[in-house]
Amino acid sequence: YHSNAVNAIDYKYLVDSCHFKAMVAFIFVSLAFLSSIFSFVFGFAAPEVQKMRPPSIVLTIAGSDSGGGAGIQADLKAIHTISGGSCHGCSAITCLTAQNSCGVTSVHGPPVEFLRSQLSSIEEDLYPTAVKVGMLGTKELADEVGGWLCRQKESVEKKSPFVVVDPVMITTSGHKLVDDTAKRAMIEKVFPYADLVTPNKFEAEELLGRKLYTPNDVEAGAREILSMGPKAVIIKGGHSLIEGNNNVVASDEANASVGYAQDYLLMSEEAAEEGKPVKDKARLCDGSRGVWIRNDRYDSVHTHGTGCTLSSAIASAWAMGQRERDAVSISRGGDNVGALSAMWLVDACCIAKAYVNAGIARGVRLGTGPGPVVHTCFPNSYKNFPTIELSPSGASPPSFLPMQSYHSANSSSSASSSPALGRILPIVDSVEWIEQLVSTPGVEDIQLRFKDTSDHGVILDRIKRASVLCQSSGVRLWINDHWKAAIEAGNCFGIHLGQEDLASCADAGGLDLIRQAGLAFGVSTHSYSELCAALGVRPSYISLGPVFATNSKDVKFDPQGLETVRQWRALIPPHIPLVAIGGISNADVAKIVREAGAECSAVIGAVTKATDVKKAVEVLNHAME
Repeated sequence: YHSNAVNAIDYKYLVDSCHFKAMVAFIFVSLAFLSSIFSFVFGFAAPEVQKMRPPSIVLTIAGSDSGGGAGIQADLKAIHTISGGSCHGCSAITCLTAQNSCGVTSVHGPPVEFLRSQLSSIEEDLYPTAVKVGMLGTKELADEVGGWLCRQKESVEKKSPFVVVDPVMITTSGHKLVDDTAKRAMIEKVFPYADLVTPNKFEAEELLGRKLYTPNDVEAGAREILSMGPKAVIIKGGHSLIEGNNNVVASDEANASVGYAQDYLLMSEEAAEEGKPVKDKARLCDGSRGVWIRNDRYDSVHTHGTGCTLSSAIASAWAMGQRERDAVSISRGGDNVGALSAMWLVDACCIAKAYVNAGIARGVRLGTGPGPVVHTCFPNSYKNFPTIELSPSGASPPSFLPMQSYHSANSSSSASSSPALGRILPIVDSVEWIEQLVSTPGVEDIQLRFKDTSDHGVILDRIKRASVLCQSSGVRLWINDHWKAAIEAGNCFGIHLGQEDLASCADAGGLDLIRQAGLAFGVSTHSYSELCAALGVRPSYISLGPVFATNSKDVKFDPQGLETVRQWRALIPPHIPLVAIGGISNADVAKIVREAGAECSAVIGAVTKATDVKKAVEVLNHAME
């Protein structure tokens, strides 16, 4: 009986074991099947467990602030917090200061040989993706750092680091920190290897040997500093044009610099080509045009370390982008994100400005003197995100025809009378498609986009026929690109432009003409700097794409993914609808895009390739509810 009982137990164990193994096998097969379905339905593969990528190395070569608000202390905090751990900070110390919130009491300069040893140690083992250079108080220090940068830039064995130079020469109160020989050595030995120099107003005036009274003076000064050797210069607007200038004449230009903190970025033509999506067409955010980056100015004295923080944040943001680009080059199937892999210099400057602005907003007194800028996180609020302005003088331009989202219009708290953008925005390339869609229930907006002709007469005829169809059915017609013909045709509701067409329209005075015609205005965005440019023109809506991979047009940016949709929604003021576009091939995809924060999905194939267009519109609208 005992033996039989054991045999029975063994048999039961065997059966249970087989059942367990079969169940495990079934689970794995089911997961594989669900993964394939997920890939088919949503248009992208389920993420695989991947080995963690190491962070980018960002090196700061600067002085130490014992009070912790500026210098390498501020640099290292900025490097780690803005990147969320995707950058690792290293340091080489050029000088030691005894200071607190009230001021500096003593400065000690270690031997140049010790700085050389620090740089050599980092170079051998922790080679940087980006370098921030701060205070170089003597000619000898400038010579040493310049020589090291020269060797890195000329090396054929390693990819040379991106170099941001903060020419620390003048204190916030306007006192000189370096003598003329150190200044000359910095210009001659360091500037030629800088990808960007970041002087404040006082430092720019010291470099130029003259005062800056107007925005035109700032622009001319940037051109002159650019001729000193760096690839780009940003003259920071933390100080207004009135500060330190007793002879400045009151004007709208000068007053604008009081109400706004405006940085002016200028890049060489060569540097601006890096990362530019369409090489022969300009954008408003192209650094070679000269870019004014604006935030509202906070009335705060707690700004200690803003210059150090900005320059290290720029270096870190650029390194974050390079880390993503390196991953993309290794494997197209990586976790690359469009806006992140498109993080070039202008984008990095916009992100860093938002980071610093948020830090000033949260500044508090720690000692008896002014407090330091607070280190927060990668920008996540429209309240601190900057705009790129067409003009630095005076107030921002008036908004285009305001719109609200379908969801805002249907909320119980809505008091706005602005027209509500539909939940979906079908994009079609023919009048015939418009004729079919205007009679389809649930279609409130249609965008006409065609690229097959440049004949003005043909373009005008198509737009006129499309507008008649839409008007008779109460559907809003948006015209893509052809803004002149849309104004001439009349009866269109709105115009949508991409970034290159936005620049050419602005240069031709078209934005004012569109406003005068009372038309709504939508703008495409793919990167952080493009978002700043879009916000600067005050559009009716902003679109982001491609959210997922698409073959509907030749897109120069990697897919953005849902996280970027969430980010865009947070960086855009809530009264401006967010439109998602790219790879939204069915209602299931539209639903997750809506959950990520988009109020409208621009769709092409999901409608034009549907066997039942009426049903497709119905389910897409339901998904975007």
